[in-house]
Amino acid sequence: MATHLLVDGYNLVGSAGMAGSSGSGRLEATREALIRDLAGYRRRKGHAITVVFDGWQGGMGAEHREFQSGIEVVYSKRGERADQVIQRLARVFGKDCAVVSSDHEVVNAARGAGALVISAAEFRAKLHERPSSGPTLAFKELDRGEAEVVKRSKEKGGNPRKLPKSQRKRNHQLREF
Repeated sequence: MATHLLVDGYNLVGSAGMAGSSGSGRLEATREALIRDLAGYRRRKGHAITVVFDGWQGGMGAEHREFQSGIEVVYSKRGERADQVIQRLARVFGKDCAVVSSDHEVVNAARGAGALVISAAEFRAKLHERPSSGPTLAFKELDRGEAEVVKRSKEKGGNPRKLPKSQRKRNHQLREF
């Protein structure tokens, strides 16, 4: 199971529409807000989290790492994109990590390394969900009325209302997050 979360910081911020103006102060405030949200998520779920931001245009000559509220924050070195750092970390952690990004290059590299991939939109929903106060029951999609009946040819066997095995496996992995 994935235990370490690698987050493409600006990808998550951009997908949320939080990027706003490109002013330095606004960008800093947006990064801080994301780190606060991630710290709250870490307290709820207990996963180790590394968020990576681009430093390739105005960053330092070397990669910079710091810890803020229990979150490891990595700024890529000048000339290196955050995507490259995330891909490298995904290869290091392999199946023991999940990568949060909607960037196709990062997603493909993470899958190749065996990491679970969570899109920025999926993770944003999990980031802001409130913890439930009571026991929850896991219902099948059919019980909630969400399943869509699909017409199948008569040659096919199996339950036509059941999700494909790959989708069931992914849903099971996402429940951890």
